[in-house]
Amino acid sequence: MKVTLSALDTSESSFTPLVVIELAQDVKEETKEWLKNRIIAKKKDGGAQLLFRPLLNKYEQETLENQNLYLVGASKIRMLLGAEAVGLVKECNDNTMRAFTYRTRQNFKGFDDNNDDFLTMAECQFIIKHELENLRAKDEKMIPGYPQAKLYPGKSLLRRLLTSGIVIQVFPLHDSEALKKLEDTWYTRFALKYQPIDSIRGYFGETIALYFGFLEYFTFALIPMAVIGLPYYLFVWEDYDKYVIFASFNLIWSTVILEVWKRGCANMTYRWGTLLMKRKFEEPRPGFHGVLGINSITGKEEPLYPSYKRQLRIYLVSLPFVCLCLYFSLYVMMIYFDMEVWALGLHENSGSEWTSVLLYVPSIIYAIVIEIMNRLYRYAAEFLTSWENHRLESAYQNHLILKVLVFNFLNCFASLFYIAFVLKDMKLLRQSLATLLITSQILNQIMESFLPYWLQRKHGVRVKRKVQALKADIDATLYEQVILEKEMGTYLGTFDDYLELFLQFGYVSLFSCVYPLAAAFAVLNNFTEVNSDALKMCRVFKRPFSEPSANIGVWQLAFETMSVISVVTNCALIGMSPQVNAVFPESKADLILIVVAVEHALLALKFILAFAIPDKPRHIQMKLARLEFESLEALKQQQMKLVTENLKEEPKESGKEKAT
Repeated sequence: MKVTLSALDTSESSFTPLVVIELAQDVKEETKEWLKNRIIAKKKDGGAQLLFRPLLNKYEQETLENQNLYLVGASKIRMLLGAEAVGLVKECNDNTMRAFTYRTRQNFKGFDDNNDDFLTMAECQFIIKHELENLRAKDEKMIPGYPQAKLYPGKSLLRRLLTSGIVIQVFPLHDSEALKKLEDTWYTRFALKYQPIDSIRGYFGETIALYFGFLEYFTFALIPMAVIGLPYYLFVWEDYDKYVIFASFNLIWSTVILEVWKRGCANMTYRWGTLLMKRKFEEPRPGFHGVLGINSITGKEEPLYPSYKRQLRIYLVSLPFVCLCLYFSLYVMMIYFDMEVWALGLHENSGSEWTSVLLYVPSIIYAIVIEIMNRLYRYAAEFLTSWENHRLESAYQNHLILKVLVFNFLNCFASLFYIAFVLKDMKLLRQSLATLLITSQILNQIMESFLPYWLQRKHGVRVKRKVQALKADIDATLYEQVILEKEMGTYLGTFDDYLELFLQFGYVSLFSCVYPLAAAFAVLNNFTEVNSDALKMCRVFKRPFSEPSANIGVWQLAFETMSVISVVTNCALIGMSPQVNAVFPESKADLILIVVAVEHALLALKFILAFAIPDKPRHIQMKLARLEFESLEALKQQQMKLVTENLKEEPKESGKEKAT
């Protein structure tokens, strides 16, 4: 039986709440009523056809503080039709992956009309978010009650409500029972084991699961480097012949692990269905503004902003600001070297144990300053990138990542390059690298997880005391959960997490032939990072909306670029070693030519390895090719059917002409 959206009922008074909408305290009643009607209205009337109710009824609002909180859910059939609308891909009974359709729902593995587990909770919340974001203005010129909040046909209502401050936030609710099960298998027991990546994906979605999958993979990939680097550090520190072998292994290792990750990532995302999801046409991001006009591609009315104005902002404001920040970073670096000279002079004059400890103080202070500068610059980069007024979210993210990566790379590694190639002090390079790596890891653990967790625990105690003081005849379980979660911090995405791994990869690979112990410290940090990040996702931040992803995106390119730079730095460091210089005592030109030749040969080897290792396993390639063939065949049959119908119509038309 064919089910249409217009046949669904949206008047259920009791439903499982999945998403919370928080309105500002002073929102007018007519605005609330209008928003409610648009959310529950049928799709044919321009609504989302979802279930909607306030968190508190009238009696409870008199007893408790009215928070202007509303719960959103959907019926099972509405969810299934929504899954088809967003293009979710599911496994069929014949073990192939196909886009889900309601009409063929019985062909999909695990589907049962009496079973509510076919769609994960993360997928259900993603569907609701998609439907809310696709609520469009029809003939309204403004949001009722707010003349200054202008609307135009096709504008996303939720985005306008958020930018106007009428809606404070929209967030998905945690499932306490499912979260407890996930925590028990994930991080509550400190043991050396694989993470439940599929369970993480089912609860948080593909983007979060891919990050934790990459973190786990990268940690285990570091173990060979740590195992080999430890004896090198302890026994053959100055043995050049063996050192070249270690550096060469590092260069091959950095290429192979990134290529093998692509294959593992393809396996995971194919199993999850996101590798096959068709890319949707991107709509303007929430912060995009301009003069109202007609998009020449879509034909829809939307804000238009001239590209030349954006380019002027980028090249005349953003670029000079970034260059100024880079100069300031170098200035701070020179202050650090002055501190190193002061500490070294003090130690040489006194020679006491206290001054030997003091030698590490400048590096520790500099590492702390680097972290502060990175965080302050991040806020400035976000403001500038938003001010540039990019139309698409992908363009915004690409420009933001480029700004942040350039500054972080220079800020974290400039001092190491200066020590290595200007001062040529390998002892200071080892000391600085070790101090920067260890200090940054400790600071990240404290700032990202433990401090927010401590603050969240204090807030949770206050909320529980407040709820316990309520009247006994009110069931405040859901109320307590919503109030507690709405005050949690918002998880801003995996950007900072990938950035931390990117910088760690730089510390390990760029100067591997100077400090082989870096990989061991990275492994130790990452084993605790898995647990602290898991704690952060489950207990510190609000549950993020699921976002389908097929890979780790631009970060793959960032890691590959870092591995190329590491070839150059390691070859240069080996070429500067006393043992190599002793081979060419007279002709430095020959030495430079040989180092450049070796560097080019290693780069060629890297690219050959990258080409030789396919990005997708053979069986995945075959399945994708099979699906593409079936799609083309289906399209061909559809075209043949249309041609046949047209040919049948022609005799009828010619008969009518003869009759006339």
